[in-house]
Amino acid sequence: MGFANLAVSGLFMLALGLALGGMLAFASRKLAVLEDPRIDEVEGRLPKSNCGACGEAGCRAFAEKVVGGAVQPAACSASSPAQRQEIADYLGIAAGTVEKKVARLACSGGQHVAFLRARYAGHPSCRAAAVVAGGGKECAWGCLGLGDCASVCSFGAITMDRHGLPQVDVDKCTGCNDCVEICPKGLFSVEPLSRQLWVACRNQADGPTAEAACEVACTACGRCVQDAPGELIKLNGNLASINYELNELASRHPIERCPTGAIVWYERPDHAVKGAAARRILRQEALPLAH
Repeated sequence: MGFANLAVSGLFMLALGLALGGMLAFASRKLAVLEDPRIDEVEGRLPKSNCGACGEAGCRAFAEKVVGGAVQPAACSASSPAQRQEIADYLGIAAGTVEKKVARLACSGGQHVAFLRARYAGHPSCRAAAVVAGGGKECAWGCLGLGDCASVCSFGAITMDRHGLPQVDVDKCTGCNDCVEICPKGLFSVEPLSRQLWVACRNQADGPTAEAACEVACTACGRCVQDAPGELIKLNGNLASINYELNELASRHPIERCPTGAIVWYERPDHAVKGAAARRILRQEALPLAH
């Protein structure tokens, strides 16, 4: 009798399993959301860097937006113009235009113009140095020059110059934001190329203190504020600040009387110039420890 009960129970469970499996299979077919096959095709034409410069979580998410018509292929700054046009031709849409954005560094304090109060001798990383008394630089806001930004850039767009300052190759830079996130001093930001007027400093110390720490620091002298039209430039504490909502008013005129060259004008995307009054620094060797 016990065996018969077990057999009946087993048959019942088998029947129940088959019934539930059939229901799930039916529901799967009826409720399935068919994905547009063009998404795979578009994703295959993307660089697959998943850098996030487009504002999406990755290339797959971007491909979905492009196929859905929410964004244009040009929004992928990591792809080449030919790749964007190929995607546009495949979908039968316009490639679109998006202003290029690149990483800009708000510091000019290389080893030849910025003093050290102590020499850091630990793990060669800006993040590691920053937790040891700020990294040893006299300017607490300045670039530490250990190249975390260059290491994290998957496009090879950042190299370190002879003075320990990052240099951005605008042709390679995609504006992916990785350097922004890794810099412990918050010195990088991603900016449109149309923003040619730039304050290459983040020092918030008073004028004499700032200049004693770095020869190219903003000293809050206010000359750029006086020479700029409208309210294009203001002093934010002890630092000049540009209102980019008024960027159409910008010119190189406000940089001309800057005594340290802390405010610059990007004559070309890869070349910033200082004003006529900026001191000329010929020194190439690193400055000694400050006393």
